[in-house]
Amino acid sequence: MKQANIVIPDLFLPQSIASDVCVNLNLPALEKILARGKVQGLVTHCLEAWLCETFAVPGMAIAPVTLRVDGLAHGGKYWMRADPVHLRLQRSEMILQTNVMLNAEEAQQLCESLNQYFADSDLRFFAPHPQRWYLRLDADPQLNTFPVNQVEGRDSRFHLPQGDAALKWHGVLNEIQMSLYAHPISQACEARGGLPVNSVWLWGGGQAGTLLQPFTSIVSNSELVKAFAQASNISYSSIPGEQEAFGKALYVWDGASAALRRGDYYAWRQSVLEFEENFMLPLLKSLADGELDKITLDVLQEDSSKRFELTRAMLWKFWQRPQSLQHYALV
Repeated sequence: MKQANIVIPDLFLPQSIASDVCVNLNLPALEKILARGKVQGLVTHCLEAWLCETFAVPGMAIAPVTLRVDGLAHGGKYWMRADPVHLRLQRSEMILQTNVMLNAEEAQQLCESLNQYFADSDLRFFAPHPQRWYLRLDADPQLNTFPVNQVEGRDSRFHLPQGDAALKWHGVLNEIQMSLYAHPISQACEARGGLPVNSVWLWGGGQAGTLLQPFTSIVSNSELVKAFAQASNISYSSIPGEQEAFGKALYVWDGASAALRRGDYYAWRQSVLEFEENFMLPLLKSLADGELDKITLDVLQEDSSKRFELTRAMLWKFWQRPQSLQHYALV
């Protein structure tokens, strides 16, 4: 069966903003799939969890997947993502922001400073990418963590690591924050108008394993999806190409979600329009022309994810009239 599997987080907006943000959006292909596809609920509500479930990665262990493509050897150790972030005090909330501006040399120096600070422990920090840092440990710390993208723009205090050793690790984070806050590089970032790195976000911990190969090809604008494609040896492209041979293809669009996390509704609109043009229109045409057997669209939302499945025969359900995107606004 030739099948297109599409994943887009945060396509449906809250009712409080949907009517204004979605006004005059022209999305004929997307609206037809939503109206005529068979719908069912999903229990997976974020892209990280969807990828781990689909590729058989246990326990949301994102770090061992991304460290491979960042050039680090797992060495049989336990790894966590320790991404550099800025925590901003806003009234009584500690808002997490990820748009810190570091170059590779600055990231290396900050990690070296942390390694010196924790020299007497088993904590070892690495910065193979300026915005993707890692923490290597000798053993599983038995923590439950939240993906950084799910916390961005929110009060980080309600999403700190959980588990039997949580209080110990909250203390570790406090020490990290004190070390980074006083570092000359963080102060230099602030002096040039950027957000200083004053903390790291620990998440996605686990040990390396073998990934499934559930797709024949992957197209996405997501760095995380690219890491999963490379780690599972699946053909990857960031640009939709010709659709002669689908096999079982995966298409993931993360642009709308990234814009929503920033509160940039104009960028969200533009991203959804780009999604329509680059993905939905050509895929729906391929389904109508018989080049595809089925389209599966997974719309990931924090509390109400849904799957829409559309076959060629379902295209003829003319009585199921397309509705504008704001019709699907979240209560």
